[in-house]
Amino acid sequence: MTIHREEFRTAWPQVVRTLAARTHSLDLGEEYAAEAFARATEQPPGLIDDLPAWCVRVGHRAWLDDVRRAERFGKLRYELIQQASEPDGGAPVLDDRLAMLFVACDDVLAPGAQLVLAMRLVCGLTTRQIATHLGISSTTAAARLTRAKASLARARPGFEVPEAVARTARLPLVLACVSALLTVGQRELVDPDDPAVDPGRDALTLAETLAQEYPKDAEAIGLRACCRLALGRRPGRVRDGVALPLEEADRTAWNPILLRAGLADVARANALTQAPGRFVLEAAISGLHTTIRRPDAADWATVVGLYDALVRQWPSPAAHVARLVAMGRRELTAGGDLTAVERDLEQIVTDGPDYAARDATFALADLEHRTNRATESAARYRELAETVPEGPLREFCRLRARI
Repeated sequence: MTIHREEFRTAWPQVVRTLAARTHSLDLGEEYAAEAFARATEQPPGLIDDLPAWCVRVGHRAWLDDVRRAERFGKLRYELIQQASEPDGGAPVLDDRLAMLFVACDDVLAPGAQLVLAMRLVCGLTTRQIATHLGISSTTAAARLTRAKASLARARPGFEVPEAVARTARLPLVLACVSALLTVGQRELVDPDDPAVDPGRDALTLAETLAQEYPKDAEAIGLRACCRLALGRRPGRVRDGVALPLEEADRTAWNPILLRAGLADVARANALTQAPGRFVLEAAISGLHTTIRRPDAADWATVVGLYDALVRQWPSPAAHVARLVAMGRRELTAGGDLTAVERDLEQIVTDGPDYAARDATFALADLEHRTNRATESAARYRELAETVPEGPLREFCRLRARI
């Protein structure tokens, strides 16, 4: 049997979740899910009608066999009898991918560990893929994943999906994790050639599910707006294999259905709160970039004001870089001085985390390009071309660097 990637991505979190619940271990849930999927590929076509249910049965039986071999069956007999009445692969009340995301976003884990665990459990990405997306080594990604699982096992003996009250408490972490997936997609995969490996699309799917689960939460609606607007603007961002800046994108190729839905979410999110949070503000900024009639007509003063509010709510290096980009564009439009903006960006290049340093380098290269400092701009783009992944973004850097 051939398991298509989309079929795997849909089935994997459901099987892992069910087996982890039965074995009381994320590691065992993944181990026996992998074994079941491997056995599924050995079956003749047409034998398996329901892949998740089949894999749950096979993985569960494989675990029981190992338990018996380890002579622990007697200790677990009562627990197994209780579990035997559960339907194999039955549909849980909470969406499986969302349930696994709430498990991964336990606040006992560091944010970086939450993201790695979520990308592995929820998206089914390999360690190599996670490392590529996050710009870290495979060794580092594997170590983070191992530490995350160990920390979770120590802090939460046994596997369980948090109840509604606990899920609400974890919601900000979950939203941040989904946003990180969107960011990975925007930074690394401007134009995915494999729809089965698309963090941006994964983020949109999860954001839509979260908004349905929390329809009156302004931040959940704001995040969905961000995802819809980002994905709606993605068509037309690549020409002849080269990524395009937003102002050069082919706006006629944008997805009007997603954009209308995203703009409606922007309005709805703002109507739900008197104190906009991170994602409501990000959605408002994205909405402004979407609705301008001409690429050169952006109201940069308003954008800077929104970023000022965003930095107060979410003082991350990424938000600071984005604010400086907007300030630079405001100064360029007004014929102002870029010295302070470029100084602050250089500081982030020197002292900021890798992802923020890269974003700041892009910002400096762009400002130098716009102010006809060709030599300096080309040097920065040449440096970036050596570090960004293969694909349209690297080709953009090579074009600007005249390589």
